[in-house]
Amino acid sequence: MHRWIKNFTDGKIFKPIAVPNTYHTLDNKPQGVIDFFQSFIKGFYSAIEVILLVLVIGGLIGIVNATGAFNKGLAALSHVLKGREPLLIIFAFLFTCAGGTTFGMAEEVIAFLPIFIPIFLVAGYDVLVPLATLYLGAATGTLGSTINPFSVIIASNSAGINWTVGMNSRIVMLILASVIVLFYILRYAKRIKADPTQSLVYFAKQDHLTHFLKPSDSLVEKLDRKSSIILTLFVGTFSAMVYGVINLNWWFVEMTTIFFSGALFIAIVAGMPERKIVNSFISGAQDLLSVAIIIAMARGITVLMEDGLISDTILYHASLLVSGMPEWLFVNVMLLVNLGLGVIISSSSGLAVLTMPIFAPLADSVGIGRELIVNGYVFGFHLVQFISPTGLLLASLTLAKVPFNAWLKFIFPLLVMLLILSSAIITSSLYF
Repeated sequence: MHRWIKNFTDGKIFKPIAVPNTYHTLDNKPQGVIDFFQSFIKGFYSAIEVILLVLVIGGLIGIVNATGAFNKGLAALSHVLKGREPLLIIFAFLFTCAGGTTFGMAEEVIAFLPIFIPIFLVAGYDVLVPLATLYLGAATGTLGSTINPFSVIIASNSAGINWTVGMNSRIVMLILASVIVLFYILRYAKRIKADPTQSLVYFAKQDHLTHFLKPSDSLVEKLDRKSSIILTLFVGTFSAMVYGVINLNWWFVEMTTIFFSGALFIAIVAGMPERKIVNSFISGAQDLLSVAIIIAMARGITVLMEDGLISDTILYHASLLVSGMPEWLFVNVMLLVNLGLGVIISSSSGLAVLTMPIFAPLADSVGIGRELIVNGYVFGFHLVQFISPTGLLLASLTLAKVPFNAWLKFIFPLLVMLLILSSAIITSSLYF
């Protein structure tokens, strides 16, 4: 029995697999106009479990945002650490990093920037410091995604493996990348504190002071007992999901249920009236509706390729190209491919659904685990988001009034270090 079939029967792979040396030519099955439009509807049916998970998580985040617990928690943190800004940098970075690795925090960073920028300006830093602290915190978290449903879980599902496989490499990435990025930010902040003229945006200092140093009620919000409970429930919901998947064999139905239940419990604790619960949930789900549609469309492309017998042909010829390729070279090529695709396709879930059905079986041809393909996608896609103009970066730069060229000058040395780290981790995964 081929080891690929054994992996399937053992439950390591739970989707159809391509067995080497079984490819043969079949009659063409050209897909017409009707098939083209039907493929996107079929994509919704095919990806419904993923789409429901995304929308329910959006509803959960919407309810938590409506309680104001996030803003109160950060405002309380900034108040406690006022005058000890290096500690504020560390805690704010770790907070957004935790959000990135668990639930793919991204858009929320834009909401937090107006709170933190005035604090850092008063402390003698420039706008790059709070921008880097929050944006890079979340970006580093997603780069080392551990349980991020919009990245790891969706990609692993599309690759036909359990998302806990390959977790150790992602944890190593999370820890090492966090240390590197945080040290990089603190080093820059210390230099700016000592000599403001060293700032990469020093030419706009007066404009920044005039624009951002205005009274803000959000800075004096206090973290009350109810908000503390809400944040605890929010973290507990993700912890329960991890425990269930690892120990109770939970999958999409159970994961979606725990997030939905968490949203209801939080709404009850917050004392929300029924109408506000519904509106907040819908608002949060609406924010992620575009993600759900992208997933469905990407899956629709996969359906169209499978129905037209295109996927197997691509896979066959691709396997011929990589069959003699050394394992270390193959995983690094996949890393760079995802790095490039991340600029073209700005949705992590959309890229995962689109590429994993094609890339993952290539691992079988080379003789490595599919989790290496998933990790290559996670590292490559999220690393390019540090500079990609097609993601949320431009919105964050615009809000912070930071020119794109100043950001590139700031981020480029860090990007090179993280690319080397990504290559080292994914290559070492072949041998450990």
